Amino acid sequence: MLDWSPWFRLTLSVLATWRVSHLISQEDGPFDVIVRLRDRAGDGVLGKLMDCPYCLSLWIAAPLALLLARTPGAWCVAWLAISGGSSLLEKFSRPRREPAPLEINPTIPILEGAYDDVLLRPETRDDDELHP
Repeated sequence: MLDWSPWFRLTLSVLATWRVSHLISQEDGPFDVIVRLRDRAGDGVLGKLMDCPYCLSLWIAAPLALLLARTPGAWCVAWLAISGGSSLLEKFSRPRREPAPLEINPTIPILEGAYDDVLLRPETRDDDELHP
């Protein structure tokens, strides 16, 4: 496996990271194993981690970065690249939500005195005051 192209290893690492993080955070898993683990984790740190595919991708990408890097600096770059690629796949795999239509309510009453504010009222000056 180490004789594969670095680009191929990067692609496989990104796809594997996305698949595992998506499985843990969004799916029930085979025989509902994953959903039972998420229920058991509750609202603690582990439970919150299991609900976030972006957070999970950081943890899952860490060991996979060892397939790409030989030095600690290269490992950090590979780790973030794999997690970033997984995050992009997660973002693109979600259905696009249309923004809610803006509702304009013409029945909102105008508040009395709302336009009496000194900061909002334009100041008028006479020409005589400007040039003494």
